[in-house]
Order: sequence, then structure tokens, then C-alpha cells
Amino acid sequence: MQKKNKTLGEFIIENQSEFQYSTGELSKLINAIRLAAKVVNHEVNKAGLVDILGQAGDTNIQGEDQQKLDVLANEKFIQTLKNREIVCGIASEEEDDFISINSQDERHQNKYVVLIDPLDGSSNNDVNVSVGTIFSVYRRMTPVGTPVTLEDFLQPGKNQVAAGYIIYGTSTMLVYTTGHGVNGFTLNPAIGTFYLSHPNMQFPETGKIYSVNEGNYIHFPQGVKDYIKYCQKEEGDRPYTSRYIGSLVSDFHRNMIKGGIYMYPKSSVAEAGKLRLLYECNPMAFLAEQAEGKASDGFQRILDIQPSELHQRVPFFCGSKKMVEKAEEFMQA
Repeated sequence: MQKKNKTLGEFIIENQSEFQYSTGELSKLINAIRLAAKVVNHEVNKAGLVDILGQAGDTNIQGEDQQKLDVLANEKFIQTLKNREIVCGIASEEEDDFISINSQDERHQNKYVVLIDPLDGSSNNDVNVSVGTIFSVYRRMTPVGTPVTLEDFLQPGKNQVAAGYIIYGTSTMLVYTTGHGVNGFTLNPAIGTFYLSHPNMQFPETGKIYSVNEGNYIHFPQGVKDYIKYCQKEEGDRPYTSRYIGSLVSDFHRNMIKGGIYMYPKSSVAEAGKLRLLYECNPMAFLAEQAEGKASDGFQRILDIQPSELHQRVPFFCGSKKMVEKAEEFMQA
């Protein structure tokens, strides 16, 4: 069991040997994400005091209205990762295509690509609700020293070497895994340092919370409707409690601590689902499995899905293992 009050930097150094390919890149990469997170946290906390709320006036590749903080967070994470010269490519939910970094520099020997959702739940900014950043790290598939290609990003989630999220809430936390459990670090804003506050985070095997946008109920598949009715039925330890924030990071974080299931199924208005496989579902699925939870599209393991495009969407069921398994029973009935 890891001791609390250890800094994130100390934790990374002490656990470096657990990272299969480590020659120092992981430390630098996580440190870059940590730095960008602190910058974005500072900006999020200024929302309302300066002109960074509301829409930016553009739409992203998904056709969604970009918020000003979306644009700012995207710029800060990309800039920080570029400046540290530790990755060979970046893909962002806010960008049309992936970004190749220093691909023409023959000395550039970096081996990792990062996929990122810079500000998940950003539509909640204007009403002061918790938002977050989600990141995912893969070892590149193409030869080192050559430009990255789409192949480096279209990898199944089981190939991830690290994943995590930052939640900007009542406190700011960085939660991540390198395939050896999940640990959470809380920012001390007075000194700008993340400290280990939640060692060895795990989903309870079952829970009493279900998180789904019930406003879309009429559009859901029958299996999802039946599972929601099951959650609401007074029997045994039910009815469950409905809790839905509308920020994946926030809903996932609460359910991991308290026990619950998060669902964003396909529907008659979103045939493929809404969440992005590469930027949201894969990293959260990796975290869930490392925290003794489960993640599924209702029929198969999320981490086994072979991506076909950069901004692919999939249905998503994630959380306490027994609750996800029960939801799958209804989906597959």
C-alpha cells in the first residue's frame, strides 16, 4: 500500500520500474501533463472573472460548439507537450487530424503518442460544475525516427501504456494508471504540488448509483430501458439512486469512489453513441479495469475494439463490475 502525502514526482520516480519500456520518458510525459493541468486549473478557477466563459464561435470536428475554455485547454496541453519534446504525436478531440511533432528531425527518438480530451464536460463551465481532462498514452507502432501515421493512433485500448484524468472540482485531482493499479493525487494550490491522496483506488464490486441522461430515455434501445427500470424497481438493495452530472470525468470519479455505473448508450438520435472511443472510452476503460471495474459497449470489452477512425464514437457502459454485467444481460437479452 502506497503511503499518502507522497508527491507525484516522488511517486513516479519510485514506481518507474513498473513501466515496461521506461527510460525516463514516462516521468517527463506525466510531468508535462501535470504542468499543463496546473495551468488549465488556474484558468478554470478564473472563469467568471475574465472573459473565458461561453462559446468561442467555432465548432470542432464533431460539429459541437467549442467553448472558450475548450480552445484554451487544447492549446495549453498541446503547447506543453510540444515544448517538452517528449512525444512524437498528439491527437485531440478538438483537432480535425493528429499532430506530428518534429517528424523531420532525425534526432527525434520519442516513442509515445498522446490522445487527449482537453476539457471534458466543458458545457458545464458557465454554471460552475466540475469539468476535467482525459489523456491516453500509447507506444508508437511505426519505426522511431519516421513521421507518425494514423496507424500509431488507431490502436485498441488494450495497447495503452498509461491513461488518466484531471478533475477540476472542489479540489483538483490527477488520477492515472500505468497498468499497475490506479492512484489519485490532489493539488495543494498554495504550493502547486500534487500529493498522493487516494492510493490504490478501486471500484466497489457493486453500488447503488446509476448515471445516465434519462432525458434521452425514449430514444434508448429496449435493453437500456429495461435496465433503467430494473435500477428503479424497489427490490432487494434497490431502487438505486440516479446521479448524472453530464461530465464523464465527474460521474466516473464519483462512481469509482462510491460504487455505480455510468451509461451513454447508442440511441435513435445517436446510432453510434456519443462518446469518443479514443479520447474518452479507452482511457476510462483502462482506468476502470485497473480499479477492478468493467467497461463495455454493452456487448464486448471496450479495450478490445479495433478503432477505424480518429473520432469514432461507441456506446459506453462503465463502472462497478456486477452492475455493468447486469446491464449487459439486459442489452443481450
